[in-house]
Amino acid sequence: MTVITHIEDLRVLAQKRVPRMFYDYADSGSWTESTYRANEADFQAIKLRQRVAVNMEGRSTATTMIGRPVAMPVAIAPVGSVGMHCADGEIKVARAAEKFGIPFTLSTMSICSIEDIAAHTKAPFWFQLYVMRDRDFSDRLIARAQAAGCSALVLTLDLQILGQRHKDLKNGLSVPPKPTLANWINLATKPSWCLGMLGTKRRQFGNIVGHVKGVADMSSLSEWTANQFDPRLNWDDVARIKQRWGGKLILKGIQDVEDAKLAVASGADALIVSNHGGRQLDGAESSIRALPAIVDAVGRDIEVHMDGGIRSGQDVLKAWALGARGTYIGRAFVYALGAMGEAGVTKALEILHKELDLTMAFCGRTRIEQVDKGILLPGTYPGA
Repeated sequence: MTVITHIEDLRVLAQKRVPRMFYDYADSGSWTESTYRANEADFQAIKLRQRVAVNMEGRSTATTMIGRPVAMPVAIAPVGSVGMHCADGEIKVARAAEKFGIPFTLSTMSICSIEDIAAHTKAPFWFQLYVMRDRDFSDRLIARAQAAGCSALVLTLDLQILGQRHKDLKNGLSVPPKPTLANWINLATKPSWCLGMLGTKRRQFGNIVGHVKGVADMSSLSEWTANQFDPRLNWDDVARIKQRWGGKLILKGIQDVEDAKLAVASGADALIVSNHGGRQLDGAESSIRALPAIVDAVGRDIEVHMDGGIRSGQDVLKAWALGARGTYIGRAFVYALGAMGEAGVTKALEILHKELDLTMAFCGRTRIEQVDKGILLPGTYPGA
């Protein structure tokens, strides 16, 4: 039996157990994947200052994200097609997050619907919105999130058009998989995945199928989504959505200081420094390198979060030290779900928390709120 000790163990298991097209969908970036790789590599370049003879009792990683108490400054990022990595995947991830005491964010492009998550959890979750050309549909998504008791809306700003991801094109990515010979051969090697999918009815984009006129099957859905992401998205739309939503608003996809200032002016409650996991503009700066300048510019005016490249609790601690007051994991939980289902997600959260807690102690801090740049080795972190 494999002993799971870090996120990489879960990734290796997921690669064996999840169909190739869905594993590659999560574990890839756009074009040359340079930004995808930089998101991780730039964390590794940051070095920590070890301190000794410090009382390490009574440690706590607890804090808040947009006023919500959290067990650690980590939230589940919105990721599309999670229910294709494991049957009823979004429900399983939401339950694990709820039990652990961190926020879960549901993607517009999820397999399980908003209503599915509300029916299987008690804690308020967050909903991520893509702005569609069909504004009536977007407004109905917002209304459904309100009806489900979602406590925050995460508005994604960096997917007006879709970045080219070579693996998705080569694999013929579709939901559900198309009945091709190559897919049948690959699925034959994933018996547990196949059994899980046979046991659920959730095999389409649950927030879309049945909620949009004329979208009822795989072919019509594919055509609809290809034409629906709205390249006209602008800050006036952000203002309109904020007014319609009326609750906590988080803006995702900020990489530039000028855009961060516009996010503040929009009245949003938080922004997420993010390059969409390296899946949009290849060659963009890593999130952890972009973070300090944005914190310096607007950190006193808006809560700054970040995602991209987080694979350990040490990464969470480094991001906090550089000013992020919340982080999001995407691939880390997707690997865990594909590897071991809900138990895998719980295991991933336990791993991250233990790494965060122990590293904080080794750096001479006992509470996350005490952590600042002083735990980092000068000259090794961006903005130093």
